[in-house]
Amino acid sequence: MIGIAFRAKDRRAFLGLPLSVFQSPRDRMNMHSIAKVIFGASIALGLTAAAGAQPAKDPKVGVTVNDPEGPAPNPANVAIVLPKDMKCIGTEGKMRICNLYGDPKMPGPYSQLFTWWPGNFTKPHYHNDERWGYVISGTWWVSSSTVYDERTTTPVHAGSVKIDKAHGIHWDGARSGAKEPTMLVLSGTGPSITQYVDENGKDTGPVH
Repeated sequence: MIGIAFRAKDRRAFLGLPLSVFQSPRDRMNMHSIAKVIFGASIALGLTAAAGAQPAKDPKVGVTVNDPEGPAPNPANVAIVLPKDMKCIGTEGKMRICNLYGDPKMPGPYSQLFTWWPGNFTKPHYHNDERWGYVISGTWWVSSSTVYDERTTTPVHAGSVKIDKAHGIHWDGARSGAKEPTMLVLSGTGPSITQYVDENGKDTGPVH
């Protein structure tokens, strides 16, 4: 026996054993808790640093309707037609047609905005070109009968498309009792003509 008194810490070091062998369960639990706190704090600091490192918002993206308007586009690239500049025919309270693009009397594509007030219809007729109409609002009532009888009309509701086949007899409008006019966009390829027919489907009257 050497006769030298070692402190507990010195004895552990002398034996060459890890400190955890000589720690009590309570000491090991406390050390584990401290390690978790340190690890959690380092993660939080890392996330904070990453958030702070995010790039600034691009001012060109996410513009709202409350921000200033941009300049008018180059008219050579984009043409804008205001309502006051549209050419319209017809009668307010009955039926009105406004040209949106092109001219149905001229060669090439055209688009028109139709407004039908309740209680107004065309008479049976056909066109030489195929035309397709998209109902924006209200209900468009249509028939393919050669006899004018509003009871034969069927509804084409908003969001639907109606296609008038070339030389296909039809007529259309808006039934009485509706709370609002029917609005639709109708497109085709000119030159377009309208020919009315009698109850036998025979041409009658001049071409329009």
